[in-house]
Amino acid sequence: MLQAQKPDIKKQSLLTILKTIEQDYNLSFSFADETLLDKYLFPPAKNLTKSAVIAFLETETQLVFEALTKTAYAIRPIQFSDITKTQYLSEVLLINYLTEGISVQTDGTAHIDLKTFGILPGLIEPDILQTIQALPGITSADERVSNLNIRGGTNDQNLILWDGVKMYQSGHFFGLISAFNPSLIQNVDVSKNGTRAQFGDGVSGVIDMQNTNRISPEIQAVIGMNMIAADAFIQVPITENLGIQITGRRSVTDVFNTPTYQQYFKRIFQDSDLSNPNETVTNNNENFYFYDVSAKMIYDISENDKLEVSFLTIDNALDYEETATINSNNSISKSALTQGSLAINSKYTKNWNSKFGTMFQAYFSKYDLYANHANVSNNQNLIQENKVTDGSFKAHILYNVDDRLNYEGGYQYSEVGISNLEDVSNPDFRRYIKEVLRTHGVFNELTYKSKSGNTRASFGFRANYIEKFSDFYFEPRLSFNQTIAENFRVEILAELKSQTTSQIIDLQNDFLGIEKRRWILANNEDIPIIQSQQLSAGIHYNKNNWLISMEGYIKEVDGISSRSQGFQNQFQFTNTIGNYKITGLDFLINKQFEQFSTWLSYSYSKNDYVFSELYNGNSFPNNIDIKHQINISSTYKLNRLKLALGMNWHSGKPNTILNSQQTEANGILIYGEPNANNLPDYWRTDFSAIYDFKLSKNTKANIAASVWNIFDTKNIINSYYIMDSNNNVIQVENVALGITPNLSFRVLF
Repeated sequence: MLQAQKPDIKKQSLLTILKTIEQDYNLSFSFADETLLDKYLFPPAKNLTKSAVIAFLETETQLVFEALTKTAYAIRPIQFSDITKTQYLSEVLLINYLTEGISVQTDGTAHIDLKTFGILPGLIEPDILQTIQALPGITSADERVSNLNIRGGTNDQNLILWDGVKMYQSGHFFGLISAFNPSLIQNVDVSKNGTRAQFGDGVSGVIDMQNTNRISPEIQAVIGMNMIAADAFIQVPITENLGIQITGRRSVTDVFNTPTYQQYFKRIFQDSDLSNPNETVTNNNENFYFYDVSAKMIYDISENDKLEVSFLTIDNALDYEETATINSNNSISKSALTQGSLAINSKYTKNWNSKFGTMFQAYFSKYDLYANHANVSNNQNLIQENKVTDGSFKAHILYNVDDRLNYEGGYQYSEVGISNLEDVSNPDFRRYIKEVLRTHGVFNELTYKSKSGNTRASFGFRANYIEKFSDFYFEPRLSFNQTIAENFRVEILAELKSQTTSQIIDLQNDFLGIEKRRWILANNEDIPIIQSQQLSAGIHYNKNNWLISMEGYIKEVDGISSRSQGFQNQFQFTNTIGNYKITGLDFLINKQFEQFSTWLSYSYSKNDYVFSELYNGNSFPNNIDIKHQINISSTYKLNRLKLALGMNWHSGKPNTILNSQQTEANGILIYGEPNANNLPDYWRTDFSAIYDFKLSKNTKANIAASVWNIFDTKNIINSYYIMDSNNNVIQVENVALGITPNLSFRVLF
């Protein structure tokens, strides 16, 4: 079902609906009579899974359905400690948007419930950062989840939160796989505009991953393995009031040389020192692996007090040896690259009464990128390091004025330190720079729902004070949703935002050419604070399992550094400040049948730079200006089998070509107009299948298969020029993943 109701079905009391569900799903519910008082809603669709029904009931009733056993639930009113980032009055407009587990909220956010998630083409598991690319307006221009583009922005302009902690690393395998294990994550909220006032940073979008905050009534465990990694998850109720959850994942790539690993390796290292050694290197051997471990403790101190402590560590490691022949002698050098993150979070929530609650959160986040490159041919050793430390404290209050009005507000303090190190031998050179910024943020927001439910709106603002610069930044946020006819609604979203962190590239071969970007802090001089303004308006039609949605937007981002944009043309070594402006349109048509869902989405955008010191101050296309993008996909469910097939097409990225005559005449690279041409169009078709079955009465399992790029289409995602020692021009082309199969097997205890 796309919606929570059909025009030809009448609302029923919640009690009546629960009795039907108890019979259909063999469940039982316990509750106080007053909890269900005056609760009327349209019944859920008949084809929903048990977990989808529970999710539907929670969102439609704004009540908590707490699992006591696998078949018994206790129903109680929502409390502040139950709220993750979803407001009291932020209700579901559409369920099973595209596929099971994805819904659209009244405040414009997309909500993904990983426990009820269905299937998407090319995915055999709910990889979070791959999944959200199914949403219109979100893509990755180079297929890496660590380079996610939300409405034309760069990945460093996204605020990525793991259980409320800001993360500075998002990918395994240097960007091809999400670094966040979905086993511990309950929900993901994605906001492209109209972001809630409590969120600072992220001028392009917010990806908010929330771990579960409920204690499991019984021990549950999952183990699984695919052709890249193996993982395990367990949750244990220590007592009725105390529970722990632990999950871990490790690559098998250093043990098994699978076809999936071969394709990933070919893709990610094709433009690095590992795959492009100099002419003296005769052999190289690599060893690569990654892992992540996350855990959470939940302590229900009382019915009104809850303490949560969570932990996450992520690591990618690459070691490789090069054998070089110098003066007829073989020499061996060893190089290494490591990338890792650490997050520690604590949160205490308290319900003072039925209307008022508080939350206090403190976290520490750390990111470290380290490379040691031994170049045996010129007897040189280069060490590079980029380190980020982020500590934050937040006090958050929520006051439920009445059934139609909510207030929330609070204060956040953050201290971010970023250091960059370069240490070179032969000749000796060392540079170490560290910057620290302390920011105080105050936020307030009101959320309103009319008595009829046809009007929903939230208005808030955030004020940030940056100690070092003695500057204030005021950021209003708006979300407005109005039903204008029985099946039509309009939506207006707007926001102003700012951020102090960004990523730049000094040289394309930094960090072995694999992870080229390094984090930096604004200094209010040559690195200003990035600011954005955005406005969008949409109209949506929803009837008889049809959804037709159209949304137009305009966004401008100021204060970007040319070094953050990844230029590989005449602007590669420039250091100047400019902006980009994007206007766009997202369109979606989705039809749901009983076991079948199909959709077509189309996105148009025009994304242009303006740098006053580049190209005579004239505008020119953004490096990720993808004007046209189309996705056509379908999912089908037959008993225990789920199938998905999808096609992705988009116009090629802008590209700058050489003026060949001037290049030959001058012996240096002479470029034509910046980004005046385009790469060939991108086209990819994906397939996936998942089959669920039982190994025993209490043990479930599933086997899944996927093929990425079924037709092995050669997609060029980047092209640039270099000149060799003999002044010969070489055109380098980076190619996306070819045909990439994957298999997985999972057991659920």
